[in-house]
Amino acid sequence: MSDLLKNIDARTKLAGTNKLEILLFTLGLDQRSGRRETFGINVFKVREVMRTPEITQAPDMPSSVEGMVSLRGVLVPVIDLAKYAGISTESKPEIMVVSEYNGHTQGFLVEAVDTILRLDWSVMRVPPDMLTMQMGGLVTAVTELENGKLVMMLDVEKVLAETTQKSNIIDTAAVICDSSISHKTVFFADDSLVARSQIEQTLDAMNVHHMHAINGKRAWEDLLKLAKSAEVQGKMVKDLLHLVLTDVEMPEMDGYMLTKQIKSDPRFAGIPVLMHSSLSGLSNQKLGQSVGVDGYVAKFEPHKLSESITNFLRRE
Repeated sequence: MSDLLKNIDARTKLAGTNKLEILLFTLGLDQRSGRRETFGINVFKVREVMRTPEITQAPDMPSSVEGMVSLRGVLVPVIDLAKYAGISTESKPEIMVVSEYNGHTQGFLVEAVDTILRLDWSVMRVPPDMLTMQMGGLVTAVTELENGKLVMMLDVEKVLAETTQKSNIIDTAAVICDSSISHKTVFFADDSLVARSQIEQTLDAMNVHHMHAINGKRAWEDLLKLAKSAEVQGKMVKDLLHLVLTDVEMPEMDGYMLTKQIKSDPRFAGIPVLMHSSLSGLSNQKLGQSVGVDGYVAKFEPHKLSESITNFLRRE
């Protein structure tokens, strides 16, 4: 297992190339469909991979949470991903993927891990509506490998929100409100339905105008349309848009590439880009800085997000 992840630090050069590396894994043979599906998780979210350790049962936990394990003295919740995804399988999960994002550490039980695969975000597609409905919104992106195998990326924000028993409804009392910025407009891009809902609630509570897109590619297309509209009106783009808020992981175009496009186009001069991601490590913040990101805020704390947005909008 250690060989699988030992070179992860070298992968920090992927920023701004619209590439990602994902750890492929399976959850077992689904007794209902007769298929063994392949899933993926960004390697930046993976801290380690190990044989499933002894799990201590814990009371009052969601059905997909098997219990807790102690990792170097820290109690970590363990989630059976097959149960969470509604996959009925007879195989016992033998592997635990320890994941760290949004400032939380959790273990994901899987049947087996396969390999680390380097892909271009442009080959990651928005999942079709039928798959979205079938998986309950759990899949944020899909891609087909050369051998015809379909790989599905999981919405880890959704997993975290639902297995920690947190409501998707934010505490508006935690949101910073400033009447001086109520006329400003924010454009945000995020592929997670849960994250988009949380961002929208935060901006609504702030009384800030907003627009959004479900990934970087569509965000860039919308921003180009906005630039043309500004030109027709004889205005600067920064007169119509005051901040771009972007996730990192998104199909078709990631947040690093979106930032790079914005920063290389003089029409968007003066518009700050704030990166909002569950990849909260220092190395990821440095990656953002390397492509011109103006600020970084980790998912998902309404107070910190509204504080960061307010600070940027006040500068305008």
